[in-house]
Amino acid sequence: KPRESFVMIRGAYDKPGEAVTRGTPAFLPPLKPRATQAPTRLDLADWLLDRSHPLTARVAVNRYWQQFFGTGLVKTVSDFGSQGEPPSHPELLDWLALHFVDCGWDIRGLVRMMVTSETYRQQSRLTPEMLARDPEDRWLSRAPRYRWDAEVLRDNALFVSGLLTPTLGGKGVRPYQPPNIWEPVGFGGSNTREYKQDTGAALYRRSLYTFLKRTAPPPFMATFDAPSREQTCSRRERSNTPLQALQLMNDVQHFEAARNLAQRMIREGGATPEERIAWGWRVVTSRKADPGQIAIVRGALDAHLARYQQDEAAAREAIAFGESKADPALAISDLAAYALTANLLLNLDDTLTKH
Repeated sequence: KPRESFVMIRGAYDKPGEAVTRGTPAFLPPLKPRATQAPTRLDLADWLLDRSHPLTARVAVNRYWQQFFGTGLVKTVSDFGSQGEPPSHPELLDWLALHFVDCGWDIRGLVRMMVTSETYRQQSRLTPEMLARDPEDRWLSRAPRYRWDAEVLRDNALFVSGLLTPTLGGKGVRPYQPPNIWEPVGFGGSNTREYKQDTGAALYRRSLYTFLKRTAPPPFMATFDAPSREQTCSRRERSNTPLQALQLMNDVQHFEAARNLAQRMIREGGATPEERIAWGWRVVTSRKADPGQIAIVRGALDAHLARYQQDEAAAREAIAFGESKADPALAISDLAAYALTANLLLNLDDTLTKH
């Protein structure tokens, strides 16, 4: 039997007024209880997924659209009300929502349709005319272009280097992290008082499995605008700071990934420096480098190689970052030079940006 609920007069907890029952806003479809008793949570779930319900499917497809295009058809993804922004393409939003419901809420099918559409497969090149007519790409005049999210940046570096552990499921892991992050905010006796880094394959799990302490989130994630999860977040902002560049160039996880990518470039990329650079460029950017770009990277590689051939101690130090071990079959100076070159490739705008 449901307990009685009242509208409290002026919000005072000890002054109940008119009795109210369970229901939904009048402008939305009514609840359809399965029995004569008061509606249950199962009835609420049925109501949310009812084909006549105008919000659930629209909100869902709008968030998937935002995931792939950078901005939702309704830019204010967390507010579809009168205070939110109207949809840029209302007919498209309606059609996608109905298609999503009629196809049995098939998320994979919806995603496939979006990413194979002509709209998504446009070039992202921005011309002065486009900038003047459609600066925010609200009219979808070009493909989206924005910096990858924090998790994607880390996972991509691990993947192209060959370090990523593909195991699905399991408990949260604790990858590399600077010292003394948890300790200042930890409670005495808490099992998260001190940070104990994992070892082995756990260091290279996808970022999805990173154990997250809300009062001290992983610095790599926080630097790249990942939310702390202390409150909900339906749309991330994207900043551009010097700290991000410093982290991508010097973070132990990223530099270790660069060294492993360098090993792949030497072993799999070909016999000449140009072939290895072209192979590494294709792996990290998914496109071929032009001769001018290869020449620039070749110049950087030659400079690093000349330095490390004269300073073996520095070369040995450069390939020692991270728990994984450098390939002993490769020359130390060569591997160190290629590691810095791979680090350059991992820091290219083409690598860090979806476009």
